[in-house]
Amino acid sequence: MRRRWMIPAFFLLFFMRAHSQSVYLPLDHKHAQFLNRLEILMQDNPYLNVSTPKPYDRRPTVEAALAADSTADLSSVDRHNLQSLLMNSPEWYNGDQSAFLSKKSLWNTIYKYKANLLQVDEKDFFLAVNPVVQFQLSKETGNSERVFVNARGVTLRGRIARRVGFYTSLVETLERTPLFVQDYTRQTRAIPGAGRFYKYKLTGADYSDARGGITFNAAQYINFQFAYDKNFIGNGYRSLFLSDFGSSYLFLKINTRIWKLNYQNIFMELNPLFPQVVRDRDQLLDKKYASIHHLSINATRWLNLGLFEAVVFGRKNHFDFSYLNPIIFLRTAEKQNNSPDNGIVGFDFKANIGRKAQAYGQLMFDELLIRELRSGSGWFGNKFGVQLGGKYVNLFNVNNLDLQAELNLVRPFSYTHYDSVSGYSHYNQALAHPFGANFIEAVGIVRYQPLPKLATVARLITWKQGVDTGSSNYGGDIFKLYNTRSAGDYGYSLPSGPIARGVNFQLSAAYEIKENLFFDAAILLRKRKTQNNLQPLQETRMFTAGLRMNIGRREYDY
Repeated sequence: MRRRWMIPAFFLLFFMRAHSQSVYLPLDHKHAQFLNRLEILMQDNPYLNVSTPKPYDRRPTVEAALAADSTADLSSVDRHNLQSLLMNSPEWYNGDQSAFLSKKSLWNTIYKYKANLLQVDEKDFFLAVNPVVQFQLSKETGNSERVFVNARGVTLRGRIARRVGFYTSLVETLERTPLFVQDYTRQTRAIPGAGRFYKYKLTGADYSDARGGITFNAAQYINFQFAYDKNFIGNGYRSLFLSDFGSSYLFLKINTRIWKLNYQNIFMELNPLFPQVVRDRDQLLDKKYASIHHLSINATRWLNLGLFEAVVFGRKNHFDFSYLNPIIFLRTAEKQNNSPDNGIVGFDFKANIGRKAQAYGQLMFDELLIRELRSGSGWFGNKFGVQLGGKYVNLFNVNNLDLQAELNLVRPFSYTHYDSVSGYSHYNQALAHPFGANFIEAVGIVRYQPLPKLATVARLITWKQGVDTGSSNYGGDIFKLYNTRSAGDYGYSLPSGPIARGVNFQLSAAYEIKENLFFDAAILLRKRKTQNNLQPLQETRMFTAGLRMNIGRREYDY
């Protein structure tokens, strides 16, 4: 019982000493690409260069944008985006805010400011409240039913006495997904990105996405967040460390940013694999836990290096307090406990080149023996992943024409373990890459914003992955125990087993009608075919149009 009070007491201690506080930008916020551009154009901004862990903190983001206003070579579209970024974080902008005011408001209160339905900014209190709406209709060939997204909700954030930040987002969604996503949902018993759902008219889903938390600073350089939400660690389109693909989770995050360093600790409560949830009665799901560390350092003004480690463990629904140490190497604690826990380590880098380009990458190790790697025998225990990518801005000297290319590969049986609890997953979905393991993937993205209010994206994803048939296990399904492998200890190539090849292409455009209100249109073409037709052919051609407000696009990028 005494241990249960340790974490609340820890919070209270630092709460009493809290300093000026900011909350985070949402992971799917509209300014993500603009901030990627700023990082490259500025080349040596100390905050943006250590921003491998995401989401972005609003306060230093605004400071970086203001610095870019006077030092970077910005286009007219960039300056529009900069103004929009400031408008959406007015609590951290002390300049002239007259341009943020609406021409007309209701009772001088409702939409008094362009970016917020309701905004209160007093000496010791800030509050911003906004509606969340997404109504999207799609026509998928071969599907007799209409594909749609109908989401509505509310989001708010605030700050009390410059000491405590808080935020919440409550969104209720009715959705009928494309047929290949329906197949995924049947297999995992989870909605991609949301987790728990109820059936809606046989082929649809009814689910809630509720997120929120509190934030506060201690000793000026240390930020605490206690929330139910998601995180992302990486500089690419995908992450081999921690992505936002799956469901939200409860976590405590400690972020320390000082000198050239950014050090982040995340302590997470997760759900292990479960076979089926009974919908007509209450059923408490079991818990498992994870502890994650990421250290990022600006080695030079343009080069950032990172070190990652994570351990996933189960202790019969209670946390192992030896993993609460924010400094100790997790593998050391694991060995000290003589535990069977699943540990992962990794390295990452990004280099800004000539204010035009950025190279980045990740190297993830689940398990590795150099002698087995050199032998070339395909030992199953060589479990690792590699990401290499690059970004280029203002391609062909065309303002706001940006290119990104990325290669991801993950060896068979990576992220898996010999017990079902310690796999690198949450709520029947991967914590890292949505494909799990045993795959090679190439991603190409062209982004073009020709006008301040119009943004277009062309995205091509191709992949090949080893798949299982029947009871076989070739290392692609991270929910299968690696001691059930099909071919013994050796002979696993990349990919291993029968091969599925896929391509996912999307061309989309978004026009911002008013601040944070978008009209979207997109074409999605997807095909997945398995060697010797061992699994049914998946072929998707879909056209989508819709409106959304204060929410990111619903993507089917897998």
